[in-house]
Order: sequence, then structure tokens, then C-alpha cells
Amino acid sequence: MNKIGFQHWRGDLFGGLTAAVVALPLALAFGVASGAGAIAGLYGAVISGFFASLFGGTPAQVTGPTGPMTVIITTVIGGLMARHPETGLAMAFTVVMIGGLVQIAFGLLRLGQYITMMPYTVISGFMSGIGVIIILLQMPPLLGYQSSGGIWGTLHQMPTYLRQPNLAAVGLGLFTLGMVSLAPSRLNRILPTPLLALVISTVVSMLLAPEAVPRIGTIPTGLPTINLPTFALADLRTMLGYGLMLGVLGSIDSLLTSLVADNLTRTQHKSDKELIGQGIGNCLAGLCGGLPSAGATMRTVTNVQAGGRTPLSGMIHALTLLVITLWAAPLTTTIPHAVLSGLLLKVGLDIIDWSFIKRAPRLSRKATGLMYLVLALTVFVDLITAVLVGVFIANLLTIKRLTDVQSDRIRAVSDSEAAAGLSAAEQFLLNQAQGNILLFQLGGALSFGAAKTMAQRMSIVKNYQVMVLDLSDVPVLGVTAALAIETIVEDSVRQQRHTFIVVTPGQPRRRLSKLDLDRFARAHLVENRLQALQQAAALIPSTPSAAKR
Repeated sequence: MNKIGFQHWRGDLFGGLTAAVVALPLALAFGVASGAGAIAGLYGAVISGFFASLFGGTPAQVTGPTGPMTVIITTVIGGLMARHPETGLAMAFTVVMIGGLVQIAFGLLRLGQYITMMPYTVISGFMSGIGVIIILLQMPPLLGYQSSGGIWGTLHQMPTYLRQPNLAAVGLGLFTLGMVSLAPSRLNRILPTPLLALVISTVVSMLLAPEAVPRIGTIPTGLPTINLPTFALADLRTMLGYGLMLGVLGSIDSLLTSLVADNLTRTQHKSDKELIGQGIGNCLAGLCGGLPSAGATMRTVTNVQAGGRTPLSGMIHALTLLVITLWAAPLTTTIPHAVLSGLLLKVGLDIIDWSFIKRAPRLSRKATGLMYLVLALTVFVDLITAVLVGVFIANLLTIKRLTDVQSDRIRAVSDSEAAAGLSAAEQFLLNQAQGNILLFQLGGALSFGAAKTMAQRMSIVKNYQVMVLDLSDVPVLGVTAALAIETIVEDSVRQQRHTFIVVTPGQPRRRLSKLDLDRFARAHLVENRLQALQQAAALIPSTPSAAKR
């Protein structure tokens, strides 16, 4: 549990109140968009916001429903409700709890430092894909229709929606989008534009007939009821998969926001503690019928700019929303769905990584292709597949680049002109051997990618009497590369040739010692390249050793 301090209570109070004002319209919008209702968005913001601040590891972070998390839970609710009309919603909230447990497990296993260690191309691709999903899913309410609940359903019905739009809804949605997009930044410091746009657009809509546009309608008031975990054996695997998806996405989303908070407050968050706090918040949110949440960048930035510095600010934000939920819910009944869609369209547009999309083709064609592949998989398949495929391909490309770099530093030479970094004495010994000494130079960290190059270099060298295997410039030796070296030494010894392995104390020597290369009578481990060349030269009768110079 975070130690709650009151030394910054004035800043925390104002920051929490301001963040709550920003969070209110977004919580309502995310709740409606998910299919669980506006109250689910409020419950998620209240419960996750309070407990993630209380137990988390980023002091000024504000937690609540976010676009990426809402995209996943919308799919979950739609799918489970279609198969289980009576218990589907309770099962969806169980998935939220599973996601929270996944986050707690990540934190306990100390995986926080690794969660965000993925290529930017992958992060950019799936975040932009989530932005595209939000935009597509908000097109039906913008045009005056009920959401179809999924990308494919929305795309299938889109021609019908476009042929017969509700012009009043379109006008309200675009008016709202225009207000939040074009409002000057100075106005946003005085009154958050999402709330201002929500109020003004709703007032304008009241000039229309009540049935002219779809509205939120009555939402429940009071404290939430407990939703005990509900499972269906046939859907257990699907629920666990979506729970893992929520846990991974919520962790990435939260820790990226934690980095933003660190930059603003000049502090250092605790990744594992933050994951545990987020997990506790999501477990309790699912138990109380709330949407899954994560660290929310816009609300966190608003909190910090308004003076919030400690977990108290996030807790005040949650308590403020609780007061609104308990006593001010009737005020939300007249809000049109199209107005909320206008707010979420702005969220979707902001999530898309426009900057990288513009610059990616100039940076790398491969990176651009990977980013668009992840984007497409995110939109048309699912997030986990997109991330797994993206990370896999990115790692393959990285391994290929590292292997190329390693290959450039692998040389099998018998004269000093082709060797690198030799002293005058070493050059003399190698030249005087007249090709009878093979100097096999290895450099850099040797991973499994270098093993193939080592074998290729050795295959083209046939005539030599003694081999000097130089690992003096190798700081790290992988298992596969070490086994490849063992094979090279074994082949050389089998041909009755002496092999001198130059390896300084450190990780490579420790790894080679575990291979017990001393079992080969003609294999010798030395710490100095000159010493190895001298001993090699002494084994060739016609070659003068350094001692005779």
C-alpha cells in the first residue's frame, strides 16, 4: 500500500478534482460504447481509480477506462452476450477479474521492467490499430444507429448506415468532435473541453424532439452490486484468452503512462508495484461491474498540470466520480449517443500514431511494413495475435541485423594483411608461418546467429597445421556459439592439429570451461594472443618463434 502523504494536499485536491471533470464524459462514453452501459464506465473509473492509486507505484497517475481496454471488453461483452444472454455480462466482468489477476501475477513475477521492452514499430502499430477500431465502432452511433458490437458487423452494416443516416445525430456528433478538436488550449486550462462539449452539445440536442436522436436514458444510481465470478466450461478457454489480453494490454498501457508521469514529475515509478495496483483495481472493478481500466495519459497529465503529485490526487479523482455517480446520475439521461461518439472519435484520432506513420517510410521500409501488418492484425484479427506476430518478426529482423554485424567480425586468415588489430610481433609470427597457422578471429557478442557463419568460414579453409582461435574480443558467448566452437576444436583435433584458444577471464571462459575442452589433448586455453602465436609457431619447425627473433 502506498504511504499517503498530505504535504501536497492542496495540489492533490485541485489535481484530483480537475482529473475527475476530464474523466466524467470519457467514463460515460466508454461505458456506453462497451455495451455494458454508462454506469459500468463510472464504476470502472471509481473503483480502479481509487485502488490503483492506493496500491500502485506511480504517485501522480490517474487510472480509468481507456480506449484500448474498452475495445477489448467491447468484443468480450458482444461475444459472450450473444452466446449467453442471461449470464454473458457477468462472464465479461469475470474476464475483467482474470485480467486483473494476470497483472498481479506480472507484478509478483517482477516482469514490469520487461512489459514495455518491445519494438516501437509494434507499439505504434497496435496503438494505431486500436485508434482505427474506436473510429470504426463509433460510426454507427454517429450516424444514429445502435453499435453492431464488432468490426466485421460494423463494416457489414456500414453501407446501410451511410445510405440512411440520422442527420440530427450526425450534426451533433460532428459538432462535438469539432469542439474538442478546435478548442484553444487556453480554454482547456480553464474548463476541460470534453466536459464543455458534452454540456453544450447536450443542451443543443434538447432543442430537438426527444426521439430525434438516441439518448443514454436512465442509468442506475447508488452503490454497485457484487458480480461473483461466472464461468461456462465451453467458453473457459476464450475467457482466459481475453483475460490474458486485458492483462497484457492494461500493463503496457499503464506502464507507458507511468513513463509520461515520470517525465512530468521528475520521479521514478515502480513498475512491478504499479502492475499489482492496477491488477487489484481491475479485480475489484470486475467484481463490482466496472469496465477494465489502465493508467490514462490525458487524465494523468491533467492531474499533474493541476498540481497533483501523490496517490491522494488519484483517490480524490475517484471519490469525486463516486459522488457524481451516487447523486448526479439523473443529469446524464438526456445525453445523446452521437455526442459521446464525437468524444470517442477524438480519442481514436489521438491514439493513432500519425507522427510515426508519416516518418516511417523515410526511416525503414521493413519497419513501415511491420507497423502496418500489426495495425491490420489488430483491427481484423485480435491484439494478442498482432503483438505476438509483430514481436516475432521484429526479433527475426533484429537477429538478422546482429548476425550480419557478427559475421563481419569473424575472420579465418593466415596472413597479417587480412587480420585485424595485430601487433608487429604477432604480424611477424603469422607471416613467417607461411600459411601453416590459421588465425580464426571472433569479435563482439556471439549469439546463435554467429554459429552458421563460423561453420561457413571454417569450411573454406583446408590447409593449415595449427589453429589459433582468438576470442579475446568476445565479451559474451552464447550457448549455440560455444557449441559451434567446440565442434571446430573437435574437428581440428581429429585431423591431428593443435588448437590454441585465446580467451580472457570472464563469461566466455567460464562457458568454455563448462564444455571441458581440456579433454582434447591438442586443445590449449591461453589468455594472450601473442603467447598463442608463439606456441603455435614453435610447433612448426620451419617457423622462427618470437624467442629466436
